[in-house]
Amino acid sequence: MTTTRLVAVGDAPELAALLVANRDFLAPWEPFRPAEFFTPDGQAAYLEEVLRLTAAGSAVPHVILDEDGRICGRITLSGIVRGPSLSADLGYWVAEQANGKGRASAAVAHICRLAFGELGLHRVEAGVQPHNAASQRVLHRNGFQRYGLAPRYLHIDGEWRDHVLFQLLSDD
Repeated sequence: MTTTRLVAVGDAPELAALLVANRDFLAPWEPFRPAEFFTPDGQAAYLEEVLRLTAAGSAVPHVILDEDGRICGRITLSGIVRGPSLSADLGYWVAEQANGKGRASAAVAHICRLAFGELGLHRVEAGVQPHNAASQRVLHRNGFQRYGLAPRYLHIDGEWRDHVLFQLLSDD
């Protein structure tokens, strides 16, 4: 069974190794990252920063764990907005060997329960490239509805890429 937990700075070496092993697999979907990002020190710096955002209430970064408790991906609620919006953006990835096993779907379900329960959010949004059918299936399985298209939304793999926008509301 797949679970998630809050990231820890101590996850840096395992995450760095996973990112290096999956660099080509993730390249079509992830923004460009400098070489330092793929090192244990680079991951530690990234995790320290995202945990500062967590302490400030604007992010919830989790690692995705496989049935043996090993990290097989990451899932994050970011850009958390309070006030009348009560919303967050969702991003996630799983390693190639974890792909197609329901781990991303289970992680999205878990993080959405956290978003709508403990965090009291109203809306979670996710953007997916139009040709990323697997990620769109993950969102559909979790009740997300397509609501738009963001042209040239993110710079990925050397180009500005369109993204299909999905949302899940707390009362859906």
